[in-house]
Amino acid sequence: MTKWLRNLLAMAVLALGVAVPVAGQRPALAMLDQLERGRWEIRMRDEDRTVRSLCLGDGRRLIQLRHPAATCERLIVEDDASQITVQYTCRGQGYGRTHIRRETNRLVQIDSQGIVDGLPFAFAAEARRVGDCTG
Repeated sequence: MTKWLRNLLAMAVLALGVAVPVAGQRPALAMLDQLERGRWEIRMRDEDRTVRSLCLGDGRRLIQLRHPAATCERLIVEDDASQITVQYTCRGQGYGRTHIRRETNRLVQIDSQGIVDGLPFAFAAEARRVGDCTG
C-alpha cells in the first residue's frame, strides 16, 4: 500500500469517527421539548406559597419566568436527559440563571436567580401540568 493511500484511508477513518458522535447527538434542550403541553401550575416555595398558572405550549418558556416577554441571549450550561441549566441575558432588562430538573413530563423542579428591572430575584418552584388550556 502506498503512503498516499494509507494517509487517505487514515483520514477517512478519522472523518467517520468524528461524524458518528455528531450524528447521534440530540437537539439542544430536548428535555424541555418532552414536557406535556397544557395548563401548568407553578408553586413557589417562598413564605407565601404563591401559585401561578400558565398555558405552556413550549417548555422553554419555563427558562425565563421573570423575563417572560424579553428577547434574551441564552447560554446552555448543562443539558442532559433529565435536567438543564441555562444562563440568559436580556439587554437593558437584566439576566438570569435557571436550572430545571424533570421528574416526569408533567412535573419539574425549577430554581432561578438573577436581576430583573435592577432588582435581584431568586426562587425555587415546582411546576406541574394540571389540565388542558382553555380559551
